[in-house]
Amino acid sequence: MPQRWRTLSLLVLAALISGLAVGRVMAQTAEPGSGGDPLVSKSYVDMVALYRVEEVPAGSTVVGESGTELVLRGGQATAVVSELGGLLDVTAGTDIKGGARIPANHLIVVPRSDGRGFYAVTDLILMVKGRITILEQ
Repeated sequence: MPQRWRTLSLLVLAALISGLAVGRVMAQTAEPGSGGDPLVSKSYVDMVALYRVEEVPAGSTVVGESGTELVLRGGQATAVVSELGGLLDVTAGTDIKGGARIPANHLIVVPRSDGRGFYAVTDLILMVKGRITILEQ
């Protein structure tokens, strides 16, 4: 019986070592642009990884997609919300209700793609990370 366990243990150990070696070789030889090493475009990185400045005319509505981050740098805006809730003020740790004034220099996150965003009371300067649609009046 001990011989059988020793043989089984050696087989299991050999399988583990082989699996690790194959995985390492596959990780090192991933073809650029393949599923193992995907490429992304500069515009995608700019859209989701970097803040950009957007100027919004008064009377317009800025609608963000889920996960969009907005910072009001200039002007006055009020919250546009949906029946499912408001906007997340990460800086204050609060939920901004519909029609409430957006505080300047606070990080605001749009939690869902359901029409939430800002209404521009005056011309706005925003820092944006993510996708937005500007609906001009």
